[in-house]
Amino acid sequence: MRRITTTLCATALVALGGGAATGCGGGDAQSAAPSQGATQAALEGSPPKLAAVHAQANELLEGGPEAFEARLRELRGRPVVVNKWASWCGPCRLEFPIFQRVSVERGKRIAFLGVNSNDSDRGARQLLDELPLSFPSYRDPDQEIAALFNGAVAFPTSAFYDSKGKLAYVRQGPYRDQADLVADIERYAR
Repeated sequence: MRRITTTLCATALVALGGGAATGCGGGDAQSAAPSQGATQAALEGSPPKLAAVHAQANELLEGGPEAFEARLRELRGRPVVVNKWASWCGPCRLEFPIFQRVSVERGKRIAFLGVNSNDSDRGARQLLDELPLSFPSYRDPDQEIAALFNGAVAFPTSAFYDSKGKLAYVRQGPYRDQADLVADIERYAR
């Protein structure tokens, strides 16, 4: 499994213009994401369901598939974008700033959740400290949550749920830019 994951991540790094296929252990993401103060100000006044998500910003949540599914049920009536990531995955690191910006820009209308799969708590915490998110991530060491949305193969993977809670689309691999993510949100997260 590790060989497949490394190959997928290395291929994604090349596709992102990351140069030689170095695997997923590195990658220096430079974030032009909003500051924490700007993030809080932008998300102030969010509807209650989304405010509850924002209140857990940048946290690693326990509870496994049951907690994740419960959160999806709580969010019915709002579209949800899920991003599966790992700290050791270079393409995940490269797309983090994209999710940082878009989750702040659209966070009053759309819920964003992370799923930290096949990772160490220490590595995940270090990445979140370096590149904080405006939304929480669920711990998923064995990819049980990722399996719920057919996302256990590639890193990163993004899943889009419509406002009725139905899985509308799964994208295997990284977003190259903000416009691609926004286009998928407009297409699938309704």
